[in-house]
Amino acid sequence: MQDLSEWDEHSFKGKTVYRAALLNGTPVIHATSKGTASGLFKKIRIDLNETPYLNWQWQLEKGLRKLDERSKAGDDYSARVYVIREGGLLPWRTKALNYVWSSNEPVESVWSNAFTDRSQMIAVRSSDDETGVMYQEKRNVKTDFQRFFGEDVRYVDVVAIMTDTDNSGLEASAFYGELYFTQ
Repeated sequence: MQDLSEWDEHSFKGKTVYRAALLNGTPVIHATSKGTASGLFKKIRIDLNETPYLNWQWQLEKGLRKLDERSKAGDDYSARVYVIREGGLLPWRTKALNYVWSSNEPVESVWSNAFTDRSQMIAVRSSDDETGVMYQEKRNVKTDFQRFFGEDVRYVDVVAIMTDTDNSGLEASAFYGELYFTQ
């Protein structure tokens, strides 16, 4: 995860600062957002029939105060991991799961993104979880697409990480460990 050359950046508003770092001897990406929104993404075709589980580690350094994340003004996250199924020439067919560290919603809450219903937000961690602790996560992406979109998705095309505070204008920072798929 320490090699940023494998990732591309997409800016929505300004640039979140992403840098390779070591956290307790482990390679990570450190993200800091100060009223900005950009994400790092990697195009990678994953066969969910073979490897449906997304595994990752993340840790908050500085979280956000309670925001109304279901509103456009509160659509900011200290840490989020995206999995995207591209729609090809039909952009309305593109769908995304956003595994988020929520500042307001309880763990396992699910809601549509404030800007599009083609992106579902899933609270994996919440403000009840401690900052300064590296958490290991594992989600069955195939099951989540079926559960939250009602679709049997075989392939996903993009994974991404994002720390963003463009809507609230606040500051947040997080560490991301390696992301990988398993059986």
